[in-house]
Amino acid sequence: MSRVGRLLNRRIEVWREASVDDGGGGQATTWVHQSTPRARRSQPSARERTAADQAGAELNETWYFAPGTDVQRRDQLRPPGRVLKVVAVFEPSEDGTYLRADCTLVQPLNSTT
Repeated sequence: MSRVGRLLNRRIEVWREASVDDGGGGQATTWVHQSTPRARRSQPSARERTAADQAGAELNETWYFAPGTDVQRRDQLRPPGRVLKVVAVFEPSEDGTYLRADCTLVQPLNSTT
């Protein structure tokens, strides 16, 4: 297990957009469940929020995963009651340490507001 492995205290669903045949000769877009890896949620620091603002993105949550976990930009993370869009994925300068996913909150499709 990686050094970060013992800190991954939750499981979170990872969903990815995919194109499927719509039955009428066209394509439709849908979300497909990829996996439910172990992860850790962390609040972004003031510096991370400022960097995100400067890049034109809102940063709501940061999630950490074991190195090699299949999480990509534009994926959705779905903790209970929320849907998050992955806006960036980073690996630290030391390979094999962890994978970090910066996320922004997405309004769930079935929400009534």
